[in-house]
Amino acid sequence: MVKKKDITNGLPDPSELMDEILAKYPTKIAKKRKKGMVVNDPSEEQEIQANIRTIPGIITQRGCTYAGCKGVVLGPTRDIINLVHGPIGCSFYAWLTRRNQTRPAEGEDNFMMYAFSTDMQDENIVFGGEAKLKDAIREAMELFNPKAIGIFSTCPVGLIGDDVHAVAREMKEETGINIFGFSCEGYRGVSQSAGHHIANNQVFKNVVGLNDRDRKGKFQINLLGEYNIGGDAFELERLFEEAGIELLSTFSGNSTIKSMEYSHTADLNLVMCHRSINYIAEMMEEKYGIPWFKVNFISAEGTAKSLRKVAEFFDDAELTAKVEEIVAREMAKVEAVKAAVKPKTEGKLAMMFVGGSRAHHYQDLFNELGVTTVSAGYEFAHRDDYEGRHVIPNIKIDADSRNIEEITVTKDEELFRDDLVAKKKAMEEKGMEFSDYVGMMPEMKKNSLVIDDVNHWETEKLIEFYKPDMFCAGIKEKYVVQKLGVPLKQLHSYDYGGPYAGFEGAINFYVEMERMLGTDIWKMVDAPWKSEPEIVGSFAFNG
Repeated sequence: MVKKKDITNGLPDPSELMDEILAKYPTKIAKKRKKGMVVNDPSEEQEIQANIRTIPGIITQRGCTYAGCKGVVLGPTRDIINLVHGPIGCSFYAWLTRRNQTRPAEGEDNFMMYAFSTDMQDENIVFGGEAKLKDAIREAMELFNPKAIGIFSTCPVGLIGDDVHAVAREMKEETGINIFGFSCEGYRGVSQSAGHHIANNQVFKNVVGLNDRDRKGKFQINLLGEYNIGGDAFELERLFEEAGIELLSTFSGNSTIKSMEYSHTADLNLVMCHRSINYIAEMMEEKYGIPWFKVNFISAEGTAKSLRKVAEFFDDAELTAKVEEIVAREMAKVEAVKAAVKPKTEGKLAMMFVGGSRAHHYQDLFNELGVTTVSAGYEFAHRDDYEGRHVIPNIKIDADSRNIEEITVTKDEELFRDDLVAKKKAMEEKGMEFSDYVGMMPEMKKNSLVIDDVNHWETEKLIEFYKPDMFCAGIKEKYVVQKLGVPLKQLHSYDYGGPYAGFEGAINFYVEMERMLGTDIWKMVDAPWKSEPEIVGSFAFNG
């Protein structure tokens, strides 16, 4: 029987574990890697190193810049053809791998089920692929007649110098539709994060603000950083609709380019995944005066708090009453399930190493079940995602960050909402926080171990030390962790489960955790390398 850590009097100090992990690295590498590990103390200001290149030779969980741009931000948008300029493998990699769902209206375009690629071959690498790209756009126009096409550069395109932006301008003039490009070659940044930034820039430049449609509803919002994995956005749309809140556009779960075109007419932006989408929130405030604040619809308490904050912002008695009615009804259902599940999950230990804000948000769901998060980290975070946005002025801009275009945003004198600026100021005077994110570390327990860009070696040592009951990560880690006798829950794609957002999502998560944490099957797993720790071979050489 595995002896678990006793956390009755708080989490154990993992300093010796850190030393053991770092001892395996060469001295120079260990010195660098140590900066990405923090024994957390929420009462102190602590600095973690993040958003730097993964050390060559280390098995990282990260994805590439292209994956962040096409796979994350634009992937869930159904009425645009996302055309990948590169080898077919890149397009296949980013095709429906995150289980983004969508619900097109009858007769509406839905191109998400297709994988569009120029399928570059050796001769295109030698002689250039721009002609093939133009032909692919013409073929897409003939077959699908889309309203917009996005062109995504992959590594070979950047290496040979194909100019996707010039092609986009030329083909936009030829076809008469909105065509724009993304210089999101996989190597352009240290991780997916660079791709998020590149996607934000191009969507803001080429899409947001194209349609100044009239108001539709008393309370107009956008939801940023919600990607409808497993149907999360559907649950949130249900709540907004019942409350009488008009959700103009989601960036980008269950989304359309059409809705993004008039997203600048919103009264408020809600930011879920801070890392992937805060750029658009800031640019929309700069240009149109639309305020934003951070929300978390993962966990029942987080959902209730976020809905109440929206109602507080609009300061409308009818809306506030409706929100309270929804919260009371939904929380009653949540509490009934939690009362049945929590006695079976209380005292369990979890670890989370996921991208975006999920390693932070899901700690709230586990807290509701009495599960303690002993160690967590991100794949592609920046320091502000860990420590809070107050550190942004002190973050060093390195060479990799300079690879990303910095666009200049100026105030739109005609469409700028001075009334929203005044409203934000009034609400701030009442204590409401805007344009802020406290980060993950201040909300984690003392002595929890925070690790940025965790790798395979560190994962094994963490499991050996903590003996966790649950490990949350992605597909690359799934089977290795399970062979160590620990259940792994994918929080990138939800393992065909979900939704987990909102009240109904919390209930789904409770029930699934009851099954995963309650089964004894994992205790019967013996890692194959325990009985066969090494493979020994021999060969004969005849000189």
